[in-house]
Amino acid sequence: MTDPRIEQMAKVLVDYSAEIRMGDRVLIEAEPQAGPLVRACFKRILEAGGHPHLFISLNGQTTLTGIDDLFLKYAREEQLDHPATFYQLVYENFESRIRIHSESNTKRLSDADKARLARRERATKGVLDAQLRRGRDRSFRWVTTLFPTRAYAQDTQMSLEDFEAFVFRACHVDDPDEDPIAYWLGIEKDQQRLVDALAGKERMELRGPNCDLRFSIKGRTFVNAAGRSNMPDGEIFTGPVEDSLEGWVYFSYPSAYRGNEVEGVRLEFEEGRVARAEAARNQAFLDQMLGADEGARYVGEFAFGLNYGVDRITKNILFDEKIGGSIHMALGAGYPETGSRNTSAIHWDLITDMRDGGEILVDGELVYKDGHFII
Repeated sequence: MTDPRIEQMAKVLVDYSAEIRMGDRVLIEAEPQAGPLVRACFKRILEAGGHPHLFISLNGQTTLTGIDDLFLKYAREEQLDHPATFYQLVYENFESRIRIHSESNTKRLSDADKARLARRERATKGVLDAQLRRGRDRSFRWVTTLFPTRAYAQDTQMSLEDFEAFVFRACHVDDPDEDPIAYWLGIEKDQQRLVDALAGKERMELRGPNCDLRFSIKGRTFVNAAGRSNMPDGEIFTGPVEDSLEGWVYFSYPSAYRGNEVEGVRLEFEEGRVARAEAARNQAFLDQMLGADEGARYVGEFAFGLNYGVDRITKNILFDEKIGGSIHMALGAGYPETGSRNTSAIHWDLITDMRDGGEILVDGELVYKDGHFII
């Protein structure tokens, strides 16, 4: 018997997030562990009149080859530099894609050669560029989600059953009497009030135990993220003016990126660029990512986490960046719809807690205090 939560999840992803219409070509990206959700989405897409296509990776989705560990270990230089042909074709031409993170081993790349990984990311940068560019006007309606696996449950020190409950509750597909699409439409309406309040503003100042940072948002747009591109969701974000960041920020939450965990990251900015970077754990990986390309030392995204139902660290950015009372900043590529001009092969979100003494001023007015908007 199919889990009704999975059926509800497929409904949200296909009908609401990706908005599948008659004739849409849809890519479903996943690993084998996500089989139940893949099947439910496949069926729902057919019912909507779309054309589902599957890319099922056997071991990781990072290198866009289907088998990350073997590729990074054995590929020659010219193979590392070869573009992801089929992904590039899809991202430039299809109407939608649904990516389902469903790893069986979240640490598979922790020992991978970081230079080779960075080289591969540069080779596949065109895929990310197409996603962000076409996502701007939703000519490519992409959404990313997660299917609960034992590996993710172990990272959160939860049983698989408890982690499944956490995931489906965060996505609001756990209650058969609740309409999840109506819920996310309500979140979209609530967050739009904040987006409207920040429209036309020019300068932000962050202060508190974890930050003393200033930057410009002049001419930039805040985007309302309410389940269209991520599921679960709950944030508003923008792209700071690239050369405007001055000061420092300490990211109080641990971060896992490309299978590598980093903790205690402190960044100092001068004229928008990371001038100094320290990590309490995994300094080498932090340095490697900052050296990926020139854009990696600039911030492509600044965001407020507004999902107060996500109340614990999971070491998975899809959930952690949404934690109510937090902010996050992404090193690297920005979203064109915000006005960001930063390009990079990476987009690495780092999160800090603002609930204990954090304040944010916009054009000199206090608008956010102790993890909550006060406007």
